[in-house]
Amino acid sequence: MRTILFAFLAFPIFLSAQNADSIQNNTKKLSIGGYGEVHYNQSLLNDKMYNGNLDVHRMVLLFGYDFSSKTKLFAELEFEHVKEVYVEQVYLSHSITPSVNIVGGLLLIPMGFINEYHEPTTFNGVERPFIDTYIAPTTWREIGFGVNGNILPYSLKYQLYMVNGFKSYDGGGLVNGKNGFRSGRQRGAKSTISSPNFAGRIDYYGVRGLILGLSGYYGKTQSTLYNGINRNNDAAIAHADSSIVGLTMLGADFRYSNSGFDIKGQFYYSSVSNANEYNKFTARNGVANDLGKAMLGYYAELGYNVLHQLVGTNYSLIPFIRYEGYNTHFAVAEGTTRNAAYNVNAITTGLTLRLAKGAAVKVDMQFVKAESESKFNRFFNAGIGFEF
Repeated sequence: MRTILFAFLAFPIFLSAQNADSIQNNTKKLSIGGYGEVHYNQSLLNDKMYNGNLDVHRMVLLFGYDFSSKTKLFAELEFEHVKEVYVEQVYLSHSITPSVNIVGGLLLIPMGFINEYHEPTTFNGVERPFIDTYIAPTTWREIGFGVNGNILPYSLKYQLYMVNGFKSYDGGGLVNGKNGFRSGRQRGAKSTISSPNFAGRIDYYGVRGLILGLSGYYGKTQSTLYNGINRNNDAAIAHADSSIVGLTMLGADFRYSNSGFDIKGQFYYSSVSNANEYNKFTARNGVANDLGKAMLGYYAELGYNVLHQLVGTNYSLIPFIRYEGYNTHFAVAEGTTRNAAYNVNAITTGLTLRLAKGAAVKVDMQFVKAESESKFNRFFNAGIGFEF
């Protein structure tokens, strides 16, 4: 009887010990992080007064879990403007060899470096560059799968994915000249797929402080009109074909850091096919859409950490200046009038104060001018950013 009573009393203690071991082991497998930014934006346009805008722009929680040394899960849960919730990434990665990983899930499209590395402590300026909004629409992600890895002997990192594409039609046109393809991002939310797209990137990091990148994207947009049509119905297929466009995007970028200097630049060129038919098909109230046939974007930035020679400090103070331009009407289809308001140049200059690794305070002034305007419009921005 005493033996049974002892076993009965000891069993919860045994379970608690087992659970403690399980929690400890799972903690070793689980990683948690995050990043976020809070912004103040103030328009300083000529001859008018404007209220400022205060915004918890985003708060992102990151989770990683190692099922084994080869199989891992990575996920990001994003809260935007306090009330909007998105899954920014979620994918499984399985390592075949040290240089070949198979990945699948909701993936960031590897166009440029800002789309992949957009934590607020990794770039200067309160807001992300304009070209990473209107040409390569950060944060751009779609569901897909593919391979990535590092080829260490050649100092190369590569990514190659088959992914879902932008949606261009869902009862109406979703992409246009003003915002490019930004409104066509499906973000993995009940996404429509009518044809696969392909994205790839290669980085060279063989020179100390220098990273060179090349990116490419190729495919067609997605349309709900293909759903349920007869494969032998040529008229219905032609009708659906008018609701999509082809997209070929090329990108090149560089980052170089040395002796306190930080120099970087990006370039994008997008070619759009079937724009003429698409613009006519998605006309509203008799007015054709204005999606461009080609888009161009670029920027160059110079920053210098004035505290880089101070030994033992965690502080960085970086004055910077960035010049950029983008044009979503770099070329237009027949029947589309080129809109000078879509050809924009901007100068952003300001300060980034890094208080510690992962914590920054940023201020900047932006001078923005479209070809259609005679003066630069001015904007003041301030914010905090963090990453942990």
